[in-house]
Amino acid sequence: MTHVSILLQNTALISLLSVILSFTRPSLTSAAPYFEDGFLGLSQNELHEKLGMPQAVRDRKSALRVFTYYSIADWSKYYGKLVSPENGEDVYTFKREGIDVRYSFSFTVDPNDQSENRLLTVRLVDVEFSLAVPISRLPGLIPEFRPSTDPASPAFRSNIWVLLFKGPPSPDARFIVRENGKEQLDWTLCYQLFSLQGLPDRLTTEALIDRVEISTQSLQLVTIRQRHTHEPIPNPYSHQFGRQSPPTEPSPKSIPVPKYAE
Repeated sequence: MTHVSILLQNTALISLLSVILSFTRPSLTSAAPYFEDGFLGLSQNELHEKLGMPQAVRDRKSALRVFTYYSIADWSKYYGKLVSPENGEDVYTFKREGIDVRYSFSFTVDPNDQSENRLLTVRLVDVEFSLAVPISRLPGLIPEFRPSTDPASPAFRSNIWVLLFKGPPSPDARFIVRENGKEQLDWTLCYQLFSLQGLPDRLTTEALIDRVEISTQSLQLVTIRQRHTHEPIPNPYSHQFGRQSPPTEPSPKSIPVPKYAE
């Protein structure tokens, strides 16, 4: 066999292997949403293709909700190079039903990816309102917020938030979870509704909400490890929720009358 024939065979083999790998190797520049919200699991590039470029980028300055906002130009040229790229949150603002609705997208990266331009993946969506709005208005203000109407859909509350689970778990969603031991748990789409002024003891759909987080959480984690902080409640978006009978008023206790010696 001549050197030319061997060279041609090797070239054909390399070409064939390249074609096979192109079908079997996962893309590093493309992702897909894990849940029906359409955001969690998207790459940053796919998010920009979906919503356009953000109006700003914000950076959390402490464990509290304290942020500094930057223009895209300032973040790209200077500030984004001072910190890890995943520390910046893409910010979009919309006007809906007379309310300013601000979306902020948090990202995560593959810790095993040591490349210079690591792929950023959406791990949480933070939606804030310029004015607190009733629970009943949230689906109209956030198109991606489609809570279950099933009375059996898991729901929980504390004195400042309501947590709603929706749909089946996604094994792929473990990638955006930071919880230790995440591989042993199932992760499901969750909506967490926050009220800065606190929720009333008897929750109604008129309770005011300032902020909604779209993320993934584990029902197993809530019911086993967090059962003391997460109170199970009826699904506030089910048809049966509004038919709840009002809580029974406790009967007043009689004041004991002291007895005096005659």
